[in-house]
Amino acid sequence: MSPEERSLRARLAAHISWAATRDPASRTAKARAAAAGRFEKQAREMHPDATEEDIARVAKSLRSAHFSRMALKAATARRRNSATQNAA
Repeated sequence: MSPEERSLRARLAAHISWAATRDPASRTAKARAAAAGRFEKQAREMHPDATEEDIARVAKSLRSAHFSRMALKAATARRRNSATQNAA
């Protein structure tokens, strides 16, 4: 099976799975809570004397930084893949 076909099959399975899910928010609640906890933990490690308001602000910034980092990596990968396909 080619990588493209494997990707299409996985995407199909994901769509079917999400279509069968009545409450998507509850399905992902544990993962979202774990991620929020990770950013809060990092914020507390960075600023052990901070107030709860400060921890929430820092955690929010850490979360934004995380998603910005992922977006940058994705854009870099797309550009690299595009250059590879154009060269072929």
